[in-house]
Amino acid sequence: MTNKELILSYLDEKYPDAYCELKYTKDYELLIAVMLSAQTTDKSVNEATAILFKKYPTCEELAIANLYDVQRIISHLGMYQVKAKNVIKIAQRLVEDYKGRVPNDPEALLALPGVGNKTKNCVLAELYNEPLLAIDTHMQRFAKRMGIAKDKDSVETIEKKYLEFIPQERLVKTNHQIIWFGRYFCKAINPDCEHCKLREICKK
Repeated sequence: MTNKELILSYLDEKYPDAYCELKYTKDYELLIAVMLSAQTTDKSVNEATAILFKKYPTCEELAIANLYDVQRIISHLGMYQVKAKNVIKIAQRLVEDYKGRVPNDPEALLALPGVGNKTKNCVLAELYNEPLLAIDTHMQRFAKRMGIAKDKDSVETIEKKYLEFIPQERLVKTNHQIIWFGRYFCKAINPDCEHCKLREICKK
């Protein structure tokens, strides 16, 4: 079995049903949740959005939300003041230009306030099953430990190497699996190396 086959089969074994852990019921809620998740845990985002989306249950209502109220609701998140402004601006743009829906268009998404490549890829992959990768800290750490990428590689380079490594038909699935693997098992500090079937090929 090649290293690639070993890695992919082990991910399937450990996390066959991995999914996006950000909670949402509408497409714009996912977009906002992903934007809020920058430098913040999904758990903290879910705590904030549970309150935010209950108080402002439609994109139209969020577009006219009180800035200071939004800041108060998400105040435990990193960079909350900037993020609060972006929440309202995103909602306004979606209402004005896309009838409150999230466009299936990379350039349109990148033009929204606070939306970068990672957020764009995550939203398109989750909502529209586009074969794209969201490269977060877990994805970066896994790539370097598994020898898929080098320590000095940029996020862009790591993404390119993953696209060569992971079969296209399972990109979205494997993205979630690696994030779960890094979040719950192969942690930055105190990874569970003793029980890991990949320890023989790990570069850590």
